[in-house]
Amino acid sequence: MHLQKRIFFTVTNELRYDQRMIRICTALAGAGYQVTLVGRKLRDAPPLPDQSFLQKRLFCFFTKGAAFYAEFNIRLFFYLLFRRMDMVCAIDLDTILPCYFISLVKRIPRVYDAHELFCEMKEIVTRPRIHAIWKRIERFCVPRFKRGYTVNAPIAAAFKEMYGVDYAVIRNIALLKPLDIPPKPERYILYQGAVNEGRSFETLIPAMLQVDARLIVCGDGNFKRQAEQLTQQYNLEKKVIFAGNIPPEELCTYTINAWAGVNLVENRGLNNYYSLANRFFDYLHAGIPQLCVDYPAYREINNICPFAVLIDNLSPDAIARALSKLLNDDQLYADLQQNCLKMRLQLNWQEEEKKLIAFYQNLMRPVG
Repeated sequence: MHLQKRIFFTVTNELRYDQRMIRICTALAGAGYQVTLVGRKLRDAPPLPDQSFLQKRLFCFFTKGAAFYAEFNIRLFFYLLFRRMDMVCAIDLDTILPCYFISLVKRIPRVYDAHELFCEMKEIVTRPRIHAIWKRIERFCVPRFKRGYTVNAPIAAAFKEMYGVDYAVIRNIALLKPLDIPPKPERYILYQGAVNEGRSFETLIPAMLQVDARLIVCGDGNFKRQAEQLTQQYNLEKKVIFAGNIPPEELCTYTINAWAGVNLVENRGLNNYYSLANRFFDYLHAGIPQLCVDYPAYREINNICPFAVLIDNLSPDAIARALSKLLNDDQLYADLQQNCLKMRLQLNWQEEEKKLIAFYQNLMRPVG
């Protein structure tokens, strides 16, 4: 029976802040699987909260670049080698090699959870040498991972075209919880998520010169230092606040109290153009309208019942105009907020996790 099956998931990030993997692992643990999530251990990282699944963090001496990925993958391989498991799942391309070789050694099924088109991220696609290395890994591994899933149909279609694999679509949607929208004495704008290249901070920050509100940024990433420098360059230290990584249980307080959310990514690489970010649904479930890029996955959902303002021009002036409209057009805001409350009843993790559980049940079912 699948109740005794052990599944290992692997990521390179800090587990405490990975809401997507917490949702996935919690759903499968609730369905009776023995789930272990393996990630990295950062220096001075706080203890992990108890979950319904097992958690393991691997410490690395290197913290970034090629040295980190090499060290983490070696440590991950040997950690997995001495663990009993019935299936291993690589989350994105940066853990796929050790999972592939472990599946061969242990003769167990392997799954690829492609949260994004890894080789099409801006920080990869704009660096030819780095892109060539990751692309070689992708070309070797992905065709050998016949079983997998991703977050939207355009990415699934891209994998089908490139490698002939048929991946399921399991969207990363927030858990439906009771919602009581509080009074909002301050109309602040919220960005939550990774502060990485390609997230339009180069134009969002100067746009705040024209916006009568604060911008609070919850998250960390490879562009945070540059974003802080831009804030200083425009003398916006009192208007653009970097709150850093916030635990999920605290982040929801920032989100529900915000006036509006921001979800902007540059059209640099197919990964951004085909993106369907976690924050898109997090804002929706908090009942806050958002400013979002007009890309296919967002447009398809928003067209059903508009709850976001979509823009295709990411200049500072265009961003400022759109944010000011969310701040000052009370009728527009009320309409968008009511649509948030409707759509969250249709788009939620309780519905999406059914697909996830069915996916793994089908893989674990005995043949013959």
